[in-house]
Amino acid sequence: MTERADLLASLQRHRGFLLFTVRGLSDEQARSTPTASALCLGGLLRHVANTERSWCAFAAGGASGMAALPQVDWATAFEMPSGATLADVVAVFEAAAAETDLLVEKLDLDQAHELPKAPWFEPGASWSVRRVFLHLIAEIAQHSGHADIIRETIDGQKTMG
Repeated sequence: MTERADLLASLQRHRGFLLFTVRGLSDEQARSTPTASALCLGGLLRHVANTERSWCAFAAGGASGMAALPQVDWATAFEMPSGATLADVVAVFEAAAAETDLLVEKLDLDQAHELPKAPWFEPGASWSVRRVFLHLIAEIAQHSGHADIIRETIDGQKTMG
């Protein structure tokens, strides 16, 4: 298996866990926040889609590519939009995933860009495109775990086990 195939397989596997977690839920369940956190399953899907789009813009065009995207309202970034259905959120999630997968296939994995200026990034640090995709795998896996806890709280369904 090639490195690109490994990256794609990992991205798709963790996205699959996230999608499995929301399978069979109503819109109300996907919007619910049954744990001590403010997270909901629809909001996690939305956040992962936004995260993939943001980091892919960085991978393709550096900090300026990322900055060219519409700004995310972090106060509502983890919410399921009012009036949206779970099917709507899943469609956005799948579209973002498809865009990422295309970039995994075509971008130079060794190309590096200086990270945007932000308090959480080391000044002057750069990430390769490869590291961006590895970061996305970690991000999706982390949120799949969050989603599993929320789903189990809603109706006892587990993603794994």
